[in-house]
Amino acid sequence: MKTTTTFDFLRHGEPVGGKKYRGQIDDPLSEKGWAQMRAATSAERPWSAIVSSPLSRCLAFAHELSASVALPVHVDARLAEVGFGVWEGKTAEQIKRQDPDCIFNFKRDPVGNRPEGAEPLADFFGRVVAAYEDLHERYAGQHVLVVAHAGVIRMAICHALGLPPGRAYGINVGSAGLARIRLEIQSGQRLDSLMFLSKGG
Repeated sequence: MKTTTTFDFLRHGEPVGGKKYRGQIDDPLSEKGWAQMRAATSAERPWSAIVSSPLSRCLAFAHELSASVALPVHVDARLAEVGFGVWEGKTAEQIKRQDPDCIFNFKRDPVGNRPEGAEPLADFFGRVVAAYEDLHERYAGQHVLVVAHAGVIRMAICHALGLPPGRAYGINVGSAGLARIRLEIQSGQRLDSLMFLSKGG
């Protein structure tokens, strides 16, 4: 017997205030961000469930979409973005004023070059993996839309492909980008596959 579960991980669109290391700051979507997410979900809508981060830049759109597809929204706090510590609320340009190489070094080694006060990468990875596995158990055999953040999508991809989370920031996820991951169970064996990763806006 074979069971196939599909997750569509949708990143939120642009929030008010534009591009910055927002982390767990709860800025709402901008008008552009709403448009990006509506465009990303305007074609096929194959989902049987919607799951969202609790942060408003994800949850507000999830609620709008749920009304149009007649599906409830399940909120999972473990799908919130990583906490960026002292980088929260700052643009890349602001962060690089003190050290021009700090963001490059962070992406290359997000464990050894973590911002002060940031959530440990192992903790972030652990909570996303726990959510991923719980969702797989809860929605086995279904096609699920997960509205979340770039960091969450990176962690999910690393887990699916067996990559160490330290490699995650080599994966680029644009605003309203979509990653489809398929989980197949056959003869007691499991295969997680990244089907595609759209660039987004």
